[in-house]
Amino acid sequence: MTDVGQIERRTQDRVVELFQKRLDYNYLGNWIDRKNNSNIEVAILRKYLNDKGDYSQALIGKAIYELTRAATNQSKDLYHINKEVYSLLRYGVTAKEYVGENTRTIKLIDWEHPLENNFAIAEEVTVLGKNNKRPDVVLYVNGIALGVLELKRSNVSVFEGIRQNLDNQDQIFIRPFFATIQLIMAGNDTEGIRYGVIDTAEKYYLKWKEDSNIENLLDRHIVQICQKERFLELLHDFIVYDRGTKKICRHNQYFAVKASQESLRKREGGILWHAQGSGKSLIMVWIAKWLSENINDARVLIITDRDELDKQIEKTFLGISEKIVRTRSGKDLINKLNATTPALLCSLIHKFARKEEADYDGYIEELKKSLPRNFRAKGDIYVFVDECHRTQSGKLHEAMNLILPNAIFVGFTGTPLLKKDKKKSIEVFGKYIHTYKFDEAVKDYVVLDLRYEARNVDQDITSQAKIDQWFDAKTLGLTDYAKTELKKKWGTMKRVLSSQSRLEKIVADILFDMATKDRLQNGAGNAMLVSGSIYQACKYYELFQNAGLKKCAIVTSYVPTINDIKGESTGEDSPTDKLKQYEVYQKMLDGKDPETFEDEVKQIFVEEPARMNLLIVVDKLLTGFDAPSATYLYIDKSMRDHGLFQAICRVNRLDGDDKEYGYIIDYKDLFKSLKRSIEDYTSEAFDEYEKEDVEGLLTDRLTSGKKRLDEALEQIKALCEPVAPPKDTQDYIRYFCGNPENKDELKETEQKRIALYKHTVSLIRAYADIANEMGQTGYSPEEIEQIKTDVKHYEYVRGEIKISSGDAIDLKAHEPDMRHLIDTYIGAKDSETISAFNDMTLIELIVERGEDAVKALPKGISRNKEAVAETIENNIRRLIIDEMPTNPKYYENMSTLLYELIKERKEEAGNYKEYLARIVELSKKVKNPAQSTTYPKSLNSNAKRALYDNLGQNEELTTTLDAEIYHIKKDGWRGDLIKEREVKYAIGKHIDDDDEVDRVFELVKNQSEY
Repeated sequence: MTDVGQIERRTQDRVVELFQKRLDYNYLGNWIDRKNNSNIEVAILRKYLNDKGDYSQALIGKAIYELTRAATNQSKDLYHINKEVYSLLRYGVTAKEYVGENTRTIKLIDWEHPLENNFAIAEEVTVLGKNNKRPDVVLYVNGIALGVLELKRSNVSVFEGIRQNLDNQDQIFIRPFFATIQLIMAGNDTEGIRYGVIDTAEKYYLKWKEDSNIENLLDRHIVQICQKERFLELLHDFIVYDRGTKKICRHNQYFAVKASQESLRKREGGILWHAQGSGKSLIMVWIAKWLSENINDARVLIITDRDELDKQIEKTFLGISEKIVRTRSGKDLINKLNATTPALLCSLIHKFARKEEADYDGYIEELKKSLPRNFRAKGDIYVFVDECHRTQSGKLHEAMNLILPNAIFVGFTGTPLLKKDKKKSIEVFGKYIHTYKFDEAVKDYVVLDLRYEARNVDQDITSQAKIDQWFDAKTLGLTDYAKTELKKKWGTMKRVLSSQSRLEKIVADILFDMATKDRLQNGAGNAMLVSGSIYQACKYYELFQNAGLKKCAIVTSYVPTINDIKGESTGEDSPTDKLKQYEVYQKMLDGKDPETFEDEVKQIFVEEPARMNLLIVVDKLLTGFDAPSATYLYIDKSMRDHGLFQAICRVNRLDGDDKEYGYIIDYKDLFKSLKRSIEDYTSEAFDEYEKEDVEGLLTDRLTSGKKRLDEALEQIKALCEPVAPPKDTQDYIRYFCGNPENKDELKETEQKRIALYKHTVSLIRAYADIANEMGQTGYSPEEIEQIKTDVKHYEYVRGEIKISSGDAIDLKAHEPDMRHLIDTYIGAKDSETISAFNDMTLIELIVERGEDAVKALPKGISRNKEAVAETIENNIRRLIIDEMPTNPKYYENMSTLLYELIKERKEEAGNYKEYLARIVELSKKVKNPAQSTTYPKSLNSNAKRALYDNLGQNEELTTTLDAEIYHIKKDGWRGDLIKEREVKYAIGKHIDDDDEVDRVFELVKNQSEY
């Protein structure tokens, strides 16, 4: 028998066997019918603690009580419950056997000896909740559920398993079960495992990456992640609770920390080079934490040379409840090193007069002056130097060696080292401990790929004679020597007179992007413009303001003071550069001090991109500033090497599905790509790097765009290849929705539809990205027209399938930016009819408009009677399935009526107009039960009507039971066993049969009114 597309049960059987035979986990059984499954199996935990022989029965009882109390605390949200439970697991439960005795720590898990713990799995673990759920595999350590694994068949996306995990964590399902869960996994044979922790959003689930000779990806990842020592190590050393978000390490962070531990055990320093945005701050946290727990008297000093980085590091450590002290000066640092505490310090190499470049000489001098006689730093010192590429002169290292002769140095960098600095860096810090290059991070979807485009801004002098006349007029009275010096200062008069028009052209260019580019026009993303000077930044700001772009700001090191304008008045109409700069800043600041203004602007830019479209910068914010919303970086400044590398990485952060790339627009042609037919971004601005260190960092936007479009077309054509000829609307509906007479086929074809929607969106985005420039990429006019036709065709198909299947018709499915792309680049006339639905489903539209609702369907459906019929039937069937739990008897009857109507249509027992009238009437009955059946007047709520239909239409029993339930139910009763028992008891007072009580209780749970 083939393994292709094997069912989940077979995959699960193999995985269960893998856990037992390869990983040596005990098998607890199939717990589908087992009563009272729990995330704390008390009997197993008690036996483990007994077998340890270290604790009395009283202490064991108290430890179990404290763990259970923390895990079932209904007054907290899941994050805080899980955090408290994690603390008990990691550090143990403290308790006294008797009053007056010493406090003991009861270790629920033996972290030091992983194999001494009881590892076990159970499958099909039925968990009671507001609505019961059944995780496929649960991992228990000493009877405590620490991991869950959802499995999918090989042809079903692993993301379906992730969504199941997310559903399970919802309040309406089994959220309390996840109080103890530390690792949440989903997997299949083709994609392997994706893993996360509680409340991890789907897009942030991670993939493990490690060499192995195990060919099957699922088996490989399970062995690598769930091997006993590795599993406990991940939980003990690589989890943080960071300001409301629980996090676990990526593979690159894990191996960087492991390599660092090995190096530091040998008292060897080195360099960690991990791509910008790949999580270096957390690597620092985990190494620092490991040092404090494993090295006697360890103290960690973190050195940065940017205020942004200093604040970011402090925030990261404080966010995970690690006390870190920011020193205020070099003297303060010396004083703290001279004491025995604190164990964790960070120090900023000070800048003066808000200059961007750190004053190493001034800082070193301050350190030396602050040294007291016989100074000796206390403790075993480890120095982490952040962005160490900026300290390669060795001055800082020499100064630190003077005051910390026995310290171990670890350098962290997000950029490769320059060729000329590599030797010096290794002398200063030591070898590379671990590297994780940009192209690796892109492949792992840790950061986004960057698309590069050089734009040429022509500057033509219309009249050289007039320039000479203007110059002579403005320099009357100056000597020839003075005129010559003035020309030298400005370079050429061409630059003076053309700069304004050049800036205006760039502003117009950026405004065009703001109006047309995805993420910029809809406010989901924003942009940064790197200017060559503060004065030029002010000119840009003024031009944008005058052009109507009010949601922009300047962030530079400039602080306007009255001293800036003293002696600047010339009596001329045009102000000097300093006066202009001062005036623009004063107007922009509007009375706020620059620091407050900057903090506010940055916060809005990051959190509310629609309110801050553009930041104009010179040097600030080009490193240590994380803004996921930033999508476009416009460069109008000569840059190279580290500064350029770090700047372009401002736009590589992940930020939702619609941010697929970071875009670099270069007005300085830094890589001279306009002069070359083949782009090679390892030369020119990056020629001081080793070629292999920056490979894959930048790719040409149009070249990559063409490849992306070709691939998107190929993928969607391959997906639609099995559709039967002639591939008209009805053929597509049959393939992507299944047989309307078989209610299970709509569910079975769901994965095909999800793939269609995903591939269509990818195709539209790829097309829109280069739609206006396709000729430049090498497409012929015929190919351009054919591609546009194809894109339009698949957009039609997507719209028709969404309606035909009954999949949610809402604004999210046709989000504003997607509608903008379709309208702008495709002009999909037929698809626009979908907007008639707004936030309504097809059934809601039928209830509102009756038979006229058919006119709102896309032409491909509305002109085919059979397609119309199947579309409406699919939508009714989906609604019946969704609503069935709320009133089984009523919707079973509706299902029967639908089946009979479909059967009559197939047998052509009536005419189409009569069928349409009857299907519209059925739609109204399904949507509004209260209006479709005559109920006694006393049944004035959906809940009463549901009870009436399912209690043999016994009006007296219905009203009595309804009143009883309202009287006895308490807030939040679903999922609370005691409160649920009270409701069930109230039902049992009026119904004798236990099975019937259970049936009615499930019905009651599904009524929103209770």
